Amino acid sequence: PVVTGFLHLGGLRTALYNYIFAKNRQGTFILRVEDTDQNRVVPGAAEGIEDMLDWAGIPPDESPRRGGSFGPYQQSHRLDLYRRASDVLLERGAAYRCFCTPQRLQLLKKEALRSQQTPRYDNRCRHLTPTEVSEKLSQGLDWVVRFRLEKGVEPFRDLVYGWNKHEVADVEGDPVILKGDGFPTYHLANVVDDHYMGISHVLRGTEWLTSTSKHLLLYKAFGWDPPQFGHLPLLLNKDGGKLSKRQGDIFLERFARDGYLPEALLDIITNCGSGFAEKQMGRTLEELISQFEIGRITTHSALLDLEKLPEFNRIHLARHIENEGLRQKLIRELQLLVEHVYGDQQVDQEVLEKEYVERVLLLRKGHISLLKNLVSSDYSYLWVRPSVSREQLQTISGEVDEIGKLVLGLMTRQAAVLTVEELNKDLRSLQKQTKETKYSSVMKLLRLALSGQQHGPSVAEMMVTLGPKEVCGRIHKALSS
Repeated sequence: PVVTGFLHLGGLRTALYNYIFAKNRQGTFILRVEDTDQNRVVPGAAEGIEDMLDWAGIPPDESPRRGGSFGPYQQSHRLDLYRRASDVLLERGAAYRCFCTPQRLQLLKKEALRSQQTPRYDNRCRHLTPTEVSEKLSQGLDWVVRFRLEKGVEPFRDLVYGWNKHEVADVEGDPVILKGDGFPTYHLANVVDDHYMGISHVLRGTEWLTSTSKHLLLYKAFGWDPPQFGHLPLLLNKDGGKLSKRQGDIFLERFARDGYLPEALLDIITNCGSGFAEKQMGRTLEELISQFEIGRITTHSALLDLEKLPEFNRIHLARHIENEGLRQKLIRELQLLVEHVYGDQQVDQEVLEKEYVERVLLLRKGHISLLKNLVSSDYSYLWVRPSVSREQLQTISGEVDEIGKLVLGLMTRQAAVLTVEELNKDLRSLQKQTKETKYSSVMKLLRLALSGQQHGPSVAEMMVTLGPKEVCGRIHKALSS
């Protein structure tokens, strides 16, 4: 990737397809940092991209941080290699020095736009004689190296788009491959690096499809065998518009900060695309690797509906809660969240105990999309034990003791498995055993005793989430206060 910013969903998808393709074939997934455009490099972006790949669970096998046999893995550290490669092309006559000034190039561009043509270099310096070149060099003029585009490109077979070719010499001027600052452009750097790093397959965005014929001409000029290319269709919004980086809502840091699981992101960005025999939600990374077939990637753009992300996260969060090891991590996270959100509200230390927090997680599994849902106001009753007096309850019904005993009896009988449906039936029949308290008053009384609140989830849902032990404890406390 280029390091002009931080990793977003489009970049994650490209990385993921490379990762699962490599792992499916027992290959090596390589992260090579493209930082040849020094004006656009964002400090910390390279480290940020690798951090996010680690977070997403798709770490590279070789990278700037991890190293490897074919480093360095940062293009700004490989400048000598590119200079030598451009010298080879200059010697073979496949490239030439261009002395055109930025002002002349700007005029060419303006002229083309004025006559409604696509701006392109007019290849003026291609025709300089060796004597003219020597003369300009002796004058100390600035120069860049351009590659001679030849007509008659050979078709190539793209892993996604099939047979392709683009007569680049008909529509483009000769491209710059080595800039005046000694840095290569992407065209030279990626060809040289792919050769020297022994790259077998390149999966990249479809925006590079039309440049591939140009890259293949470079391979031919060097006398090297090219890797196989596969171009991935665009990832777009559900309405077909471009994913907006400006809003900052497609960067991975934002999803990590909001509490989304990496598995949910990997799942949704492959679910909306192609490469698999069938569409299904809830795939694990192992399933993505084993089921991936590059021949099944279609050329249609993938439409991403981020409104569905909470549902994907709900599925993967339920899996995390079911897994003993992952659940321990969630318990610690939830304890910290509770302390952060409710720390100033006299949280009873007992509700922060592992057993209590674990029970809440297991009871709410499948009902929450994000862990932080459990510290929303709807669930505050879980963490802040109410201080409710008998007198308060007696203003609702004079049968406080009778209702309390009935609920305690119900909890003792129901200790095995509580469901909202069963409890609702039981609470209806419990109300019928009172002398004069209406059902709505029984519910109001229980809600107050259990949460100290007038509103919130249904009483049955509260009782299920709190569990029999906590419900009994709160009823006893209210009756005896």
